[in-house]
Amino acid sequence: MSQDYKQTLNLPKTNFKMKASLATKEPQWIKQWNKDGLYEALQKHHQDSKPFILHDGPPYANGAIHIGHAVNKILKDIIVKSKMMSGFRAPYVPGWDCHGLPIEVQVEKKVGKVGKKVDAKTFRQKCRDYAENQVNIQKQDFIRLGVLGDWDKPYLTKSFDYEANMIRALAEIAANNHIEKGVKPVNWCFDCGSALAEAEIEYQDKNSPAIDVAFDFIDGAAVAQKFGVSDFTQPVALPIWTTTPWTIPANQAVSLHPELTYALVKGHATHYLVVAADMVDEVMSRLAVEKHEVLAKVVGQELELLQLKHPLYNKMVPVIMGEHVNTEAGTGAVHTAPGHGVDDFNVGKTYDLEVYNPVDSDGVYLPDTPLFAGQHVWQANETVTEALGKAGQLLHHEGIRHSYPHCWRHKTPTAFRTTPQWFISMDKEGLRASALEEIKKVEWIPNWGEERIYKMIENRPEWCISRQRTWGVPITLYVHKQTGELHPNTPQIMAQVADLVEQKGLDVWYELDDADLIGADVDVYEKVTDVLDVWFDSGVTHYCVLKQNEALQEPADLYLEGSDQHRGWFHSSLLTGVAINERAPYKQVLTHGFVVDKDGKKMSKSLGNVISPKDVVNTLGADILRLWVASADYRGEMTISNEILNRAADGYRRIRNTARFMLGNLNEFSADDLLVAKQCAEIDLWAIDRARQLQCEVIEHYDAYQLHLVYQKIHHFCSQDMGAFYLDVIKDRLYTCHVDSAARKSAQTAMYHILNALERLIAPILTFTADEIRQSSGQNEHILFSRWYEFPVHEFNEQASKWQTIASIRQAVSKQLEGLRVAGDIGSSLDAEVRLFVSDGLFEQLQPMNDELRFVLITSEAQVLPWGDCGNAEAVELPEGGSIAIQVNVASGEKCERCWHIRTDVGVNKAHPTICGRCVENVDGQGEVRQFA
Repeated sequence: MSQDYKQTLNLPKTNFKMKASLATKEPQWIKQWNKDGLYEALQKHHQDSKPFILHDGPPYANGAIHIGHAVNKILKDIIVKSKMMSGFRAPYVPGWDCHGLPIEVQVEKKVGKVGKKVDAKTFRQKCRDYAENQVNIQKQDFIRLGVLGDWDKPYLTKSFDYEANMIRALAEIAANNHIEKGVKPVNWCFDCGSALAEAEIEYQDKNSPAIDVAFDFIDGAAVAQKFGVSDFTQPVALPIWTTTPWTIPANQAVSLHPELTYALVKGHATHYLVVAADMVDEVMSRLAVEKHEVLAKVVGQELELLQLKHPLYNKMVPVIMGEHVNTEAGTGAVHTAPGHGVDDFNVGKTYDLEVYNPVDSDGVYLPDTPLFAGQHVWQANETVTEALGKAGQLLHHEGIRHSYPHCWRHKTPTAFRTTPQWFISMDKEGLRASALEEIKKVEWIPNWGEERIYKMIENRPEWCISRQRTWGVPITLYVHKQTGELHPNTPQIMAQVADLVEQKGLDVWYELDDADLIGADVDVYEKVTDVLDVWFDSGVTHYCVLKQNEALQEPADLYLEGSDQHRGWFHSSLLTGVAINERAPYKQVLTHGFVVDKDGKKMSKSLGNVISPKDVVNTLGADILRLWVASADYRGEMTISNEILNRAADGYRRIRNTARFMLGNLNEFSADDLLVAKQCAEIDLWAIDRARQLQCEVIEHYDAYQLHLVYQKIHHFCSQDMGAFYLDVIKDRLYTCHVDSAARKSAQTAMYHILNALERLIAPILTFTADEIRQSSGQNEHILFSRWYEFPVHEFNEQASKWQTIASIRQAVSKQLEGLRVAGDIGSSLDAEVRLFVSDGLFEQLQPMNDELRFVLITSEAQVLPWGDCGNAEAVELPEGGSIAIQVNVASGEKCERCWHIRTDVGVNKAHPTICGRCVENVDGQGEVRQFA
């Protein structure tokens, strides 16, 4: 009667399920983390360690988080956790940007505009309440992603202490003489009713009217004399080309380049024209002049200060010289309105031109604007063009589509508008030069970030920090009503206001009695009513957060944000850092790309390609989303789709199943059972050594923030080194050897070391799963309290290459076995026996393995023979070099009921007639001995 040998096998046992059920379990683990105070406990655990400060850039507190938010927070979390595993004290203090127009717009929709349906104080409170609600919504979503941080004490730019510290930061910048008031052209959004920062501008295509306008010279004889020709039979004009006809009413001059050559051209029906010599043919073609003649040429400088007639008004405007003039488009002559352009403003200062701005903050011409009063400028493009036509000064008119600055919030065109504003000066105290030097000291990742921000700082205009809005931190200055100079006690005043704001909030600025601060000077000084640019809010987090929070320090080790922040947070932080401390507020800056769909398109509700992080975590789980983030190369655009997420899930299952196999076979094993190296089989030492090598490589990749390489190395290790080789080889030994045998304990020793390393290596990315592994192995302390694993010391260099060759031989044999299986010659690899014909050197390495080679190849028999005996056996080249020949036959003997190997000694032992000799030893004896595999 046959015995039941199943009970003699060591089958895996574990409570670590094959099905992860992440979407269900992760929220429960998060509750436990909160209950245990995990973040606080980790900070206490590392309190004496060297700090690593990743400073969180504040997302805007408006709307649900999108996949870009998730990428950003997960990348930060992975890096912070990897630093903790390396032994650093790595706090993570999240924050939110809470002031600014988007929140104002949302509140206006609910309660109306300030001064119409609600007073300013009530409106600000409504904005504060709205921001608080948005923060709470986003916070829960970030926590659900497995991001660990000081969520109970985040920094909020709307908090009284933060607002107070913003004022103190502004005071320090003012004390360093970087603040100035000026009437300068700024990008203005008519929908915002406010100036915009450079970072708030985006370029989109726009349809515009393109017109050529004749500015007639007042004194034709004077022009003729300059060109050395006789007097004209027609008016002579200087034509300009513009795509903003609405700015013509503000014209104060026409600019020429002093060194360009200008031609006097005859041929137009109504005018002689003066245009850049290099552009004559282009201009005449555009004006539909079939025949023309160049009468003479002069350089631009010769025409300086000749007078022109304004094409619409009864006034004269001069010809002036400007280095900004070029021949890339137009006529070589530039319509100049200092009230509506930076170049125009700058050249206008040289010639003391009037800075005339006839347009109000809503984009409407002022009541005293001749011809166009009360019209909106965008509609006035047409009426101005019509008026030029009636005046006989319109030479050409056509529509063009071109790139034009737009407000990034409203997506509407902006306009340059010269108004009194507050600026941080780029050059008055050398801020630009100092910032450019600091850029060189920072490590930019990827390195192209350095050139990008360098050029932005090098070419940027003065930073306009004032906004004409309600919801923001006030610019707490008093200026002299006549001179515009700051009050001489400005530092002390700002310090007092900051203290009051810290106690009562920013409403105190609008409610306090000015006499309490400046006494009798209230008669000659007035309070500034503008608020600070929201980029100033986030730009001074290094002062308001890093400097004030005792858990943090300035400068930060790392800033990490999307690539748009070279013109945003990285930019404003650099300028304020240098303006206050004369140094950059960061040592490293890491940039990640944007998320796009499988077709390379940006996520858009209108395109229907949006993938919500909430949907992903509620279906696949946060660990899957985190694994996708780690696997994507963030240095470029990051592609996401359901198919890509499913591939991430497949990768996750490979890692999970690798851990599950080891947990199942370590169920009764503990550290007390570990064998020393000399007691272990060679393949087990190889596996330990391979895991040690993996850990070294992965730690290097974590330190270099190369997370996609972390994922690739771990996935390859689990799928190839473990799943396709090592774990497949040791299954037989684990299941069939005597439970307490050295052969089995050797494999368990290897798995113990490998699993302890693997759970730590995946912990920064797969935090939930890594801790589940830890709990399933009977350890209660959270995985994040661990350091990288310390492997036992042993030398294995000589054997490493040997086992790499054996793995390649196994792969070659498996390929031949698969061919026989498909052909129907064998059912499984255990139905086969293999002969390997190898070179002398390899024969010396493999021959001592004797019977153990079959366990590596998972065949019932395997022999190693000299190359000279190969006969007609099929030769195969190995990746490491050299060749082997393989001969496969159907195995001879009977199938062992217990191990399923086909062996000739099945039934030799009469007490166990259905099993092979080694199984008899494993059932009734001390257990077989393994030296190699």
